[in-house]
Amino acid sequence: MKAQKNLYRKNFSLITAFLVLITVSLVIAIVISYNLTAKYVENEFASKKIEVLDQTVKPYYDFFQLKIPEITSYQGFLDSASAANYSATVFKSYPFVRKVLFYDIQIGNPSSKKLANKQGISVKTVYQYKPKHGSVKGYKDSVWANDVDFKDMAMKLSNFISVADTSRLPTQDEIFRTFYNVTPDKISYLNIPRREDIRIYQSLLKKGDTKAFYKQNMLTFLLDAHQLKVKNTHPELYQQVTIQPVVYDPLDVEGDRKVTEAALTGAFSNFKLYFISTNQHLTKEIDRRFLPICAIVLLIYFFLVLISWLIYRNLNINLKVFKLQYDFINNFTHEFKTPVSVIKIAGSNLKGDAELSERQRRHYGKILDEEADKLNDLMNKLLSFTQLENRSITVKREEINLQQFVKGYIDTFKIKYPDFKLDFNIENVNKFYSDPVLLGSVFQNLMENAYKYSHPGKKELFINIKPEKRNIVFSFADKGIGMARYEQGDVFKKFYRIENQYNQNGSVGLGLAFCKELVNFMDGEIDVTSKLNVGSTFIVTLPLGH
Repeated sequence: MKAQKNLYRKNFSLITAFLVLITVSLVIAIVISYNLTAKYVENEFASKKIEVLDQTVKPYYDFFQLKIPEITSYQGFLDSASAANYSATVFKSYPFVRKVLFYDIQIGNPSSKKLANKQGISVKTVYQYKPKHGSVKGYKDSVWANDVDFKDMAMKLSNFISVADTSRLPTQDEIFRTFYNVTPDKISYLNIPRREDIRIYQSLLKKGDTKAFYKQNMLTFLLDAHQLKVKNTHPELYQQVTIQPVVYDPLDVEGDRKVTEAALTGAFSNFKLYFISTNQHLTKEIDRRFLPICAIVLLIYFFLVLISWLIYRNLNINLKVFKLQYDFINNFTHEFKTPVSVIKIAGSNLKGDAELSERQRRHYGKILDEEADKLNDLMNKLLSFTQLENRSITVKREEINLQQFVKGYIDTFKIKYPDFKLDFNIENVNKFYSDPVLLGSVFQNLMENAYKYSHPGKKELFINIKPEKRNIVFSFADKGIGMARYEQGDVFKKFYRIENQYNQNGSVGLGLAFCKELVNFMDGEIDVTSKLNVGSTFIVTLPLGH
């Protein structure tokens, strides 16, 4: 019988085509991933500038929303000294403020000769403050007494007082329109009067003979945008960020760099943030982000190749298994054909017409009996092979009297090996349910090993049996040659042999592997602790059974 040559045929063209397909897919995936990453970085270059802008102008917003309104808390009673202290805190926390003007304002009757305008609001004194060596330099400055900022704020305050509804608080919109004046590089602020103060001001601004005056405070902050600290929160995108005038537009824009900008707001509205990055800088960032994506794509590729190799290897294994099965069937068929042919010939002779002598009949009978035994032996081998392959052997649990069971094996080994010192101890257990044949095989192998792997004069074995929770533990402790720690995990592997003088002949490395298989088959565990030239202890743990 010949095996079919086309079964499990290796198609290298199909394998090559598959590898080419996934390789081309890999290249396409890498190209698409790189392009998408480059597009994503380009989009971020255009959008992340808002985050840089927000972080850069955050001190300005803190100054505008938190520090400036503190002036109102003085309720118009700031003087040159307190204004100087306040300016010092401003210069310390907000370096972009380069100068502070403090207007000491008085409000009274418009008909009074002491007032400089018909609105009833005039400047009594103007103080100018500048930072100098960690301190504040301040002096009177009459130049600013009638400047445009003061006139605009006086007009706003006068209009507000004339129409103010003192039954409610002013809205935020009213506060911003009246008490703030924001122009490029400059912020003017007038302290917000209380409602009762507004009622008084309304009466003062009416024509009358009252000569009372009330104080208000106005501060003007002159700013320098170039003193803002640029906080580049995305250096991977923006190589350089500078503050430039809105009209800034360099003529020497090179083609190997990217540029974008974002306008500042408020008093810095005449400036912008100018972002510059070279193409090499952005390419480096694209590569940095692409690397993990490329690694994932390559990992998928190698995973597919590995799967392909495993499938290919599995087909090869199937081919080998098929060949083994074929050879097995072929050999058994050959073994069957020989006795069958002999039986056929003997049977033909027996049923023939010729007369047979007694000697011939016995001869043919012997042939039939021998060939039948061969067939029976072959059938038993085939059955045993099937049982081992399918693990169809069952554990026959019986009640075992441990005292008699252990003593029987000890007596047998004492007769077999007179120099073998054996002893045992059984703690708190008398009966045990298990398969006596399988357990006996474990005992026999471990006791044989204890004798074989011990020096002459030290052939001793102590067997201790004790219950432990729902298990029973058999401990076989000898005083043999022991084994190194690194070898203790391998002694239960098939065909593993420890190289020593006791293993030169008569060992193929199956004894302990057979014990482990038996113990596992009985739902138990086996372990070993050993020390060189001291001895070994094999511990078998089995369920007590019922």
